[in-house]
Amino acid sequence: MTQEFIALQPTHNSHRWFLPVTRDIAAGRPDRLFMFGGIGLGAAILALERTLQRPVIWATAQYASFAKLDSIVDFDVHTIHAGKSLTQARVLAHVDDRHVLSVSAALGERPGEPDQWLQTAPAPAPQDCPPVPLRPEAASQLVGRLERRVVEGHFPQGAAKGARQPSGRLRWWVRSTEGIPVSAAYLAFLADFVVEGISHAMGYFVRGNSLDNTIRFGPIVPGEWVLCDFMIEAIHGGISHSTMKMFSQDGVLMASASQSLILRLPGGEGEASPHAGEATPV
Repeated sequence: MTQEFIALQPTHNSHRWFLPVTRDIAAGRPDRLFMFGGIGLGAAILALERTLQRPVIWATAQYASFAKLDSIVDFDVHTIHAGKSLTQARVLAHVDDRHVLSVSAALGERPGEPDQWLQTAPAPAPQDCPPVPLRPEAASQLVGRLERRVVEGHFPQGAAKGARQPSGRLRWWVRSTEGIPVSAAYLAFLADFVVEGISHAMGYFVRGNSLDNTIRFGPIVPGEWVLCDFMIEAIHGGISHSTMKMFSQDGVLMASASQSLILRLPGGEGEASPHAGEATPV
């Protein structure tokens, strides 16, 4: 079995998998850590692919609750319809009897040559881009397993960085410091790093709770670095809507993701509320 960023474990039931919530898959404040939302979607994709033995085409997660540090999350795979080349399926994730998230997905593939229209703007090589600073207390958490380098925009670190950014765009290179290969589950995890882009666009540090995360896959290209191209589209009713495209080092569009997120502004009502998809800029 290929090494994965997410240490999902099998059970005696071929349709059930489990994941202990450890510090290295958690986000949030040091005294109140939770499973990062993208880890939940990535784990569900792993459960689907391992159970059904087909690659994921698209998946969408709806976050309902949170999974605290040291809890155990079970992922149950349910087949909705299985055809000759495509399967529709669902994953329900829970801690004991408490629902955490649900994931709907399609898996499989059909014959045909790949093609691509969407391109990202040219980017300097990762080694020529400045690194994203890492807070000392975050080194043992999830983001400590990544190296990120800024191509365009900046990553606010808790202080105001200036005015609202007209473009709403943030691009960065990212790689696993553990040498984990790129996979659908890994890209789904990366797709949940949207709060940094929202903070960049708004000009100050914000927190957020993911309501959903939808990801569609192209060809997965082996490689060390992934180029994440984030764009915030709009904010309405305290909810942000954004997209992220993920490219290989040679420009192949590997995945396209979109997300709606509850904004937690500094000092605002509900800012401290926990959630399964809680994302914290670092």
